[in-house]
Amino acid sequence: MRQRSLVAIGTVALLAVLPLFAIRVPRPAPELTFKLANGQVMKLSRFKGKVVALEFLLTTCPHCKRTSGVLRDMYAEYGPKGFQVLGVAINEGAEKLVEPFRAELNLDYPVGYVSRDAAVDFLEHPIMLTMWMPQLVFIDRKGVIRAQYGGADEFFRNQEQNIRQMIEKLLAEK
Repeated sequence: MRQRSLVAIGTVALLAVLPLFAIRVPRPAPELTFKLANGQVMKLSRFKGKVVALEFLLTTCPHCKRTSGVLRDMYAEYGPKGFQVLGVAINEGAEKLVEPFRAELNLDYPVGYVSRDAAVDFLEHPIMLTMWMPQLVFIDRKGVIRAQYGGADEFFRNQEQNIRQMIEKLLAEK
């Protein structure tokens, strides 16, 4: 009986603090600096004026690979209209894994790497909660994060259609 009471108290406490971890959207995109496999340093702010899909990924994650493939196809279609895709790996050893990842998926957009801590800070993701991969962020032309989705979100159930709708919505804004 006492164990059930403790579980109930713990559940109520968790439900009480979860709103504190809600991700703020919209919000200005903070600067993100990441490295490419060739050592080149990229800054997110370089792409202000474009609609950006920023994917935080693990190079070994099948869900991330699937999302990267969808983003590759969307980039081919919408890139000329002002859409930019960026991939940022956060797994251990990513500096050696991003180039084989790009080659395997035939990605023609920048894919680099940052530390997990840098990703958590950018995403405003509470470290104590599980971070499902990929993490997909949509940034408008003004540099404002307009949407952010974790791999367990409903958004990924029909990701191709949902990504397309988000891109078209943000590209239509002036």
